[in-house]
Amino acid sequence: MDAIYAILLGIVEGITEFLPISSTGHLIVAGELLKGLLTTPWTPEMKSAFEVIIQGGAILSVLVYYWKDFLKIRHIATDKTQQNLWTSVVVACIPAVILGVLFGSKIKALLFTPSVVAWALIVGGVLIWVVESRKSTPVIHKIEAISPVKALGIGAIQCLALLWPGFSRSASSILGGMILGLDRPTATKFSFYLGFITLGGASLLDLIKSRDMLGQIGVLNMVLGIGVSFVVAYISIGWLLRFISNHDFKGFAIYRVVVGALILVLIATGVMSNGSLA
Repeated sequence: MDAIYAILLGIVEGITEFLPISSTGHLIVAGELLKGLLTTPWTPEMKSAFEVIIQGGAILSVLVYYWKDFLKIRHIATDKTQQNLWTSVVVACIPAVILGVLFGSKIKALLFTPSVVAWALIVGGVLIWVVESRKSTPVIHKIEAISPVKALGIGAIQCLALLWPGFSRSASSILGGMILGLDRPTATKFSFYLGFITLGGASLLDLIKSRDMLGQIGVLNMVLGIGVSFVVAYISIGWLLRFISNHDFKGFAIYRVVVGALILVLIATGVMSNGSLA
C-alpha cells in the first residue's frame, strides 16, 4: 500500500509542479486524503523528504524535454545568443537564492501551514485573473531575447513563491514574465528553465539535509515516486505548451480558488490539521 501511496503522490507532483496551481497545495490535500493507504504512518519529516525526492523526477523531465536546447550550451563560449540566455537565467535565480539563504528556514518554520498555503492559492488565482484581464501587447516572443534586467525582475517576482508558501513558483515566474512584456508561451518556457535551476539546487540541498530519512521511506517507494513524477511531468509540460497556444490561464485561476477553498474547508471540519508542515 505504501507503493500505491508513492505512485499517487508521484502523479500529483508530476501534474502540478510546472502548472501555475501549486504542487505544495496539491500535495497537502493528496497527502491528507491518501494517508490511510500507508501501512505505517509516515512522520512529517518522511513526507517532506519524499516530496523532495519526487520533485527531482519532475525537474529531470525539463532537462529531457528540452535536451536539444540544453545541448546548445556547449557553444556558449562563442554564441552570444546562448551567453545572453544563460546570463538571464542565472540572474533570474539570484533573488530566490539570496532570499532562500537568508530567510528560507524561518519562512518555512513560520508560514508553512495549510491555511497559509490555501490563502496563497486563492490570492494567486485572483492575481492570475487580473493579469490575464489586462489589455497589453507582448514585446518579447522568445526566451533568447530576455534581457538580464527583465530576467532580474522576473526572478524578483518569483520570490513570491518563497515568501508565501503555496503561491506557486511557476505561477509567480509566469506572471512576472507576462507583466514584464513576455508573451504567454515565452513566459512559460522561461519558467521551466528557472525551475530546472532553482528547484534543482534547492531539492539537492534539501535531499542532503534529509538523507537520514531515505532508508525509512524505502528504495521501491523512492524509485516509483521519481519514475512516475518524471513521466507525468514530461507529459504535463507538453500539454501545457499546447494548451497555452490557444488558451489563457483564467481556468487555472478558478481552479486555484477552488482548491484553496477546499483546504480551508478541510481545516474547518477537522479533517486536516493546521499545524506546521515544516
